[in-house]
Amino acid sequence: MRLPWRRLLVAYQQSDNRRSVLEIAVTVVPLLLLWAGAWWAAVTGLWWAALLLSVPAAAFVVRLFMIQHDCGHQSFFSHAALNHWVGRVIGVITLTPYDCWRREHAIHHATSGDLDRRGVGSLVTLTVDEYRAKTPLGRLAYRAYRNPFVLFVVGPVWVFFVQQRLPLKTMRESWRQLACALATNVALALFVAAAIWLGAWPGLVLVHVTTLALAAAGGVWLFFVQHQFEQTHWARGEAWDPVEAALKGSSHYVLPPVLRWLTANIGVHHVHHLASRIPFYRLPKVLKDHPELSQMSRVTLVDSIRCVGLALWDEKRMKLVSFADAR
Repeated sequence: MRLPWRRLLVAYQQSDNRRSVLEIAVTVVPLLLLWAGAWWAAVTGLWWAALLLSVPAAAFVVRLFMIQHDCGHQSFFSHAALNHWVGRVIGVITLTPYDCWRREHAIHHATSGDLDRRGVGSLVTLTVDEYRAKTPLGRLAYRAYRNPFVLFVVGPVWVFFVQQRLPLKTMRESWRQLACALATNVALALFVAAAIWLGAWPGLVLVHVTTLALAAAGGVWLFFVQHQFEQTHWARGEAWDPVEAALKGSSHYVLPPVLRWLTANIGVHHVHHLASRIPFYRLPKVLKDHPELSQMSRVTLVDSIRCVGLALWDEKRMKLVSFADAR
């Protein structure tokens, strides 16, 4: 008999405001120090050092995005308004209009693993039959979209630097989402203008843009691994079950402790989809108290590399397959 997981996990959904403030501090302070060091290196001509420091800075931007992510789920602070305003401020740093992203991400959670409701807040995934039914040009376009260089280099830059400047689909839905997108863009424009006025544009290009591009790629990689693994789960119509979609359709990305901390436990994604109101700092406690959850949908670092070639959902074999396997 299936355990009533959602009822069992209610006990972990309480936010600790002091812990949340601490998590912001240990993320923002190192990020500012890394950025300051990188900008100083760029100004003094040590370009190699500036680029080197951009790598750990990008990791802390990813962690900051995960805090914004928890704010969007109303799980980081106990007060809704505080979650929203902290999320909006972080959105300026992560190039992500908070209210627009929150709306789209909520749809992703509500439809994850449902073959009949794909396409919002997730990577495009075709079934084998849908791919075969496309024209040669359509198959070529999908192959290009699924190319690793496009997915993890071109795609992240396009989404975070271009598409999220005008997220038209969500902006049209409410004045709040429109205002958030415009305010985020204004804040970014003021930051860029100040950097140029102060003569710091080389550092802006080399340090800030590089850091954010690396962070975007890292974020997209994590999102990819969370749902694009061989034994993931998709279903149609009445066969779709939200609990099964969470536990089987979202991965438990098993990472080394340092990466687990830098990614704010987002690898425990199956539990997150099961109970999104659990703050990320309580997720390890869930796995400790319920060890059976730690064995579900496991994807290791080595496994995740192998997932890159998976591109099509085989409805007969109930697994993701590569283009070669589909043939």
